[in-house]
Amino acid sequence: MQQKLNKEIWKAVQFHPLFQGVDERTALSLVEECEALTYGKKEILLKTDTPRQGLLLILQGIAEVFVKNAAGQEEVLEVIRKGEIVGFSSLAEFLGFTNADKPQANVEVRSVEDVQALLIPYSVLAKRWDDQDVHDYLLSQVSIRLKDVYGSLAEQVKMAKGIGEGETILARVQDLMTEEIAFVSPETSIKETALKMSSHKTSSVLVMDQHELKGIITERDIVGRVVAKGIPVEEPSRLVMTEKPVTISRFAYYYDALSEILLNGIKHLPVVDDGKISGVITLTDLLRKKNDSVMRTIKKIEESDEKSLPEIRAAIYEVTETLIRDRVPSLALLDIITKLYDRLIGRAVELSLKALREKGFEPPAPFAFYLMGSAGRGEQFMLTDQDHFLVYGDTNDHDYFEKLGAEITAMLESAGYARCKGLMMSSEEQWRGTLQQWQDRVRKWMLQSTNDNLLLAHNFFSYRFAAGSQALDQEFEAKIAELLDRSKIFLYRMVQTEKEQEIPTLDEPIRALFKLGRKSIDMKKEVLFPFHHSLQILSLYYEGIPGTPLEKITSFKEKGIFTKGFTADLKEAFSHVLDLYIRQRWENKGGSSVLSFATMSTRQKDELILSLRTLRELQGMVFARFSV
Repeated sequence: MQQKLNKEIWKAVQFHPLFQGVDERTALSLVEECEALTYGKKEILLKTDTPRQGLLLILQGIAEVFVKNAAGQEEVLEVIRKGEIVGFSSLAEFLGFTNADKPQANVEVRSVEDVQALLIPYSVLAKRWDDQDVHDYLLSQVSIRLKDVYGSLAEQVKMAKGIGEGETILARVQDLMTEEIAFVSPETSIKETALKMSSHKTSSVLVMDQHELKGIITERDIVGRVVAKGIPVEEPSRLVMTEKPVTISRFAYYYDALSEILLNGIKHLPVVDDGKISGVITLTDLLRKKNDSVMRTIKKIEESDEKSLPEIRAAIYEVTETLIRDRVPSLALLDIITKLYDRLIGRAVELSLKALREKGFEPPAPFAFYLMGSAGRGEQFMLTDQDHFLVYGDTNDHDYFEKLGAEITAMLESAGYARCKGLMMSSEEQWRGTLQQWQDRVRKWMLQSTNDNLLLAHNFFSYRFAAGSQALDQEFEAKIAELLDRSKIFLYRMVQTEKEQEIPTLDEPIRALFKLGRKSIDMKKEVLFPFHHSLQILSLYYEGIPGTPLEKITSFKEKGIFTKGFTADLKEAFSHVLDLYIRQRWENKGGSSVLSFATMSTRQKDELILSLRTLRELQGMVFARFSV
């Protein structure tokens, strides 16, 4: 029996670097010295402060290395999957640098699911130690593991520093998800699916075919696609499922899941790793763990009327305060908050349409409502001045859209958005019009590239569709693309203007800056504006690549315009600058964007210097493209 088991183990590990290259007889003798182990879910594989006997090779399942902090809370340092080894700290003991009898480990290893493992004792390592391939493998694994652990540790320390509620933000999806999964096949009738929802007391079921996730069906789908449209309940579930649903890893963080849910406008996320489904996490799961501030905010937005709109600003600010206090990375924070503001904008448009309808006015043509400025770039973390415009289809009834523009502007003002001092709002005639009027307007900016027109164009081209007809939006995008095809002189003028506002390098040591009299930097005017303008010019040059700054950067990489390395550097630099900017503005309650070097740590200063250097490189690419 034991011999048969050893052969099965050898077949499982024969291609692993620790056993590869030896004959079967030798391999079996090595396996005989190893110990096959099985662990149930949540069982401890390696205990803290316990002498290690060797390395542990995971044959099946997933395990995690975790540590308990002073408050007794657990933090996961790394995840170990099939074919990977845990216990590298014991190599120091094997090599004789520490005493193997003296407990030194302060971490534990626990199974995430059922695990099969092989304990490889020091005696086996000793017999394989002279093989150079084994040396190379262990060195590479230790190096990779060290990098991953440091990265994970740094991320968690950064997020947890100085906060009181970090235990929630640091929570993993696997700690919050529901593991009991209700699922049906694509051919299961809608009626059976509804009955399964009821019997399992769940608001969603997964649609599976041969263990492969095909879709998801929620209560909202049953109501909206079955009841509302009258689809017979005997029809198969595949007709009403949402195909290719958004998924998330069980090892993702709380804020990752919250961001995905808000960003995609969904309430259920299947949890999938390597094609294997391990659970479902819902918005309710996330908010039950934290508090109901986000849920209350979303509900408040969706149920708001003209009288309650002013309350929403305080609710969103409360969520923002929590995310900033919990040191959520700036890009994740913006994903969440921008989505809440988008809901607010959509609600304001709905209420404006409703107000006009109650007065007997109906839209004479489809329309599209667009945001500009920080809202257009998806970077709004606090309410700013209004920046928006209105596009509508061919009609002679311009009066309706004059009323709609005025209504939306007033509605947003009541929600806390101040009116734009530059009057860049759809309540103004020059910021609304038909497709043809907009094409003529933008063409004029391009032909008459005065400084004022360039300023208008820069703000305009930060636009993002917010509400209305998607078909009209596509038509509008096509019209703008036609103009960009003949806009090289206009872009050249934009680049010339940017040449006057180069991003500072700060290449000199920070201490030397004080002698030069430079003690601060305006993050908005000197850094973010030039960065956005450079990215925008490149976007327009390459046929108007749409999206937020991150979406544009990703698109540039996919088109081969940016290298993979530069893309990573640029995203990191942008993220770091945003971190400084958001916290500076938030602490000043929306005041000055000027950052004083005296308030920064040495590390922050060094990171800022590197970030500015990368952003200048982007700006340099623009200058070089137009030989300026």
